Amino acid sequence: MYTSVIGYPRIGSNRELKFLTEDYFKENITEAQLQENAKHLRDEQWKHQYASGISLIPSNDFTFYDCMLDTAVLLGATPKRYSDLGLSSLDTYFAMARGYQGKAGDVKALPMRKWFNTNYHYIVPELSEDIHFCLSGSKPFDEFLEAKAQGILTKPVLIGPLTFLKLSTYTGEKDFSALADELTNAYKELLLRFNELGAEWIQFDEPILVTDLDEKDISLLKQLYTPLLKQKRSIKLLLQTYFGDIRDCYKEVTELDFDGIGLDFIEGNENISLIAEHGFPKDKVLFAGVVCGRNIWRNHYENTLQTLAALQKAAPKLAVSTSCSLLHVPYTVEKELQLPEEIRKYLAFAMEKLKELAELEILIQDEDFTGNPLFTKNAKLHSQRPDRSDKDVQERIKLLSDKDFVRTPSLQERELLQKEVLRLPLLPTTTIGSFPQTREVKTIRSQYKKGELSFSEYQNKLQALIADCISLQEELGLDVLVHGEYERNDMVEFFGENLSGFLFTTQGWVQSYGTRCVKPPIIWGDVKRVSPITVELSKYAQSLTVKPVKGMLTGPVTILNWSFPREDISLSEIALQIALAIRDEVLDLEASGLSIIQVDEAALKEKLPLRRADWHTGYLDWAIKAFRLVHSGVKARTQIHTHMCYSEFSDILTDIDSMDADVISFEASRSSLTILNAIKSSHFQTAAGPGVYDIHSPRIPSTDEIVIAIHTLLQNIPAEKLWINPDCGLKTRGVEETVPSLRHMVEAAKQVRKEL
Repeated sequence: MYTSVIGYPRIGSNRELKFLTEDYFKENITEAQLQENAKHLRDEQWKHQYASGISLIPSNDFTFYDCMLDTAVLLGATPKRYSDLGLSSLDTYFAMARGYQGKAGDVKALPMRKWFNTNYHYIVPELSEDIHFCLSGSKPFDEFLEAKAQGILTKPVLIGPLTFLKLSTYTGEKDFSALADELTNAYKELLLRFNELGAEWIQFDEPILVTDLDEKDISLLKQLYTPLLKQKRSIKLLLQTYFGDIRDCYKEVTELDFDGIGLDFIEGNENISLIAEHGFPKDKVLFAGVVCGRNIWRNHYENTLQTLAALQKAAPKLAVSTSCSLLHVPYTVEKELQLPEEIRKYLAFAMEKLKELAELEILIQDEDFTGNPLFTKNAKLHSQRPDRSDKDVQERIKLLSDKDFVRTPSLQERELLQKEVLRLPLLPTTTIGSFPQTREVKTIRSQYKKGELSFSEYQNKLQALIADCISLQEELGLDVLVHGEYERNDMVEFFGENLSGFLFTTQGWVQSYGTRCVKPPIIWGDVKRVSPITVELSKYAQSLTVKPVKGMLTGPVTILNWSFPREDISLSEIALQIALAIRDEVLDLEASGLSIIQVDEAALKEKLPLRRADWHTGYLDWAIKAFRLVHSGVKARTQIHTHMCYSEFSDILTDIDSMDADVISFEASRSSLTILNAIKSSHFQTAAGPGVYDIHSPRIPSTDEIVIAIHTLLQNIPAEKLWINPDCGLKTRGVEETVPSLRHMVEAAKQVRKEL
C-alpha cells in the first residue's frame, strides 16, 4: 500500500522563500544565491516526508512564484513581449509574474486568478497561434535528480495538459483543440526524459475534471491523453484530481490507461457513490484523498477507516493520500507553543498530516484496528471535544427574521439621497483601504505587541501615521479618503483578534501568491463582538478632513473563507455569527459620523461550488444573506461599499447585484477589463469601481495609460455610476510606487472628467 502526498508547502517553515525572493528583487542577493538557498528548502521538505514514511513524495511542486507559470515556461509558452526584454530566464519569468519597468522595456504582468475555490492565486498563461509547445527548460528533471541524489525517488508532479489548456487564455482564431496535438508531443518528451532518469510514478494534476465539463471537454481529454498514455513505457502515470468529484467524466477517466487515479473523498461528495455504482478497475491503484489538505483539524480515524474499508472492497489496490496539496495549510503545529496543549492536540498542519497518512496506512492493514493504540487514542480525542457554544450568540441567531436581511429604501432612492449628501464629483477617486505597510509601521505594531509601547503611546503613533496619510491623500486630490489601516496586520486576522471565538498562530503562514503569505486564524467557538474595533481611529481620521473618510471593515464571508473554520457546525451558521458581529461595528461607525462604510468581501467567490448546479443549493444563498445582514440596519444616506479580489465574476454578477451594496470595487486591470461586457449586458445596477491599475506589480502606470483604461470603462459603465480606484489595497506596495501611481490616477480622472 502506498502513502501519497499531492504537494507540500514550499515557502519554508519560516517563510524563507518569501524573504529570499524579495531580497533577489531588491538585488541584495544574486541568482546563484537564490537558487542555492531554494535547493536547501527543497531538500528539507523531501527529508520531512521521507522521515515520515511517505511512499510517494512529490517533486516539482516547488516554485519561485506559481506552478502554472512554471508549466508555461517549461512548455515554451512565453509571450514574445517578455522574451523580447532580453532578460535572464529567471528575470523573464518574474516579469511575467510581476510585470517589468526598466531599461529593457515596460510590460504588465500576466493576469492572476484564484486557483479554483481556494485563496491561492495562479498566473494565467497566455497562448496564441504564434506559440509552439516544446520543452524549454529542465526544472522538473533537475529537482527529480536533486532528490534522487539524496536517495529519495520522488513522484514528479506536473499540471496536466487539460487543466493547463482550460485555465490559460487563448487569443488565436483556430479551435482551441488545435493546440492539443502539439501539447501532447511536449508532454511525451517529458515522459521520455523521466523514463531515462528512472522515475517510477509521475503525477498529472487535473483538477479541472471536478468542474462542469461538456462533450467537447471530454473529447479533448481523450485527444490529449490517448496518445500520451501509449508513451509511458515503464513509468506509472497517476491522474490526480482534487477539490470535488468527477461525476461528468468518471467512465472516460477510468477507461483510460492510467496506472492510478487520485480522487478527493473530503470535498468530492459523489466520488464514493460513483465507485459503488460503476465499480473501479482492478488493475489501477485508487489514490484515496482522505487526509484533508485544506483544513487544520485532526483526522477522525474511525470515519476515515470506514471510507477506506468501503473503497478497498471495490479497489483492492489502494493508496492513502492527501485530498489536495498541503500548500493550503501551515507547516507544523510544533511551533505554536503559545497555544495550550489542550487546543494543540486537535490541530494537524502539513507535518502532522504526514503522520496521519502513515498511521492510517498501518491501521487499514490491521484486521482489528479498533484495538490498536493509534486508533483508541484518536477515538478518545474526538469523543472529548469541548463545547464551544455561546448562549448569547445562539439566541441572536434564533431571533433573526426576514426583515433583518433587507435594506430599505431601494438602491435607486438611496443613490439620489447619497449624491445630495456626499456631493462627490463625477468619476470620484478613492483607494481600496490599506496604504503601504512600511518598516516603521511594522515596528510600531511589533513594539506594542511586545509591551514596549503602552496603549496610549501606540494610539498616539497610529494617529500620527493616520494624520500623514490623510494629508497625503488630500495633497494627491483623492475624493474619498481612508485612514490607511496601519493598525492591521491582516484584513482577516485583525478582526479575528478583536472577536471572540478565534484562535491565532504565530507561524501558521500559508502562501496566497508569489511572496505574499497570510496567516489564517482558526475559528474555534461561537463568534461575537465584545467591543468596538475600528470606531475610534476611523472617527479620528474623519476629524482631520472635510472630505468623506471610509470606515473599513472585512465582511463575514471573507473572514470565514480566509479562516480555518470549525467543522462541528455549518459554514452558513458561522457566517451569520460573524455577520452579526460586523453589523454591530457598522452601526457604531455610522453613529460616530461616518457617511461611507466599506465592507470588503474579497473572498465571496472563493468557496463557490465548482459546479454551477450547486451554486444556489446552499453557498450563494447564505453568503449573500450574511452580507445583507451586515448593512441592512443603516440609514439610506449612508453609502455602503464592498470590494472583491482576483476572481472571475462575470457569471455571478446578478448575485453580486443582489448583495445590495451601493458601490462595488473589484480587480479588473490584470484581466484586461474583460468583465466590462458582462456588466453592460447584465444591466448591473450597483455603482462600480473596476481597478484601473494593478497593485500586485511594482510598475508605475502612466497618466495616459489610466486615461485609456477609464475610457474603456466608460464604454460599458455610465459615468454617473463609475468610480476610479486601484484594483486592491496598497499594503504590499512601497511608498515610492504608491504615490506616483495614485497621482497619475487622480490626474487621469480629472482629465477625463474635464472631457465629460
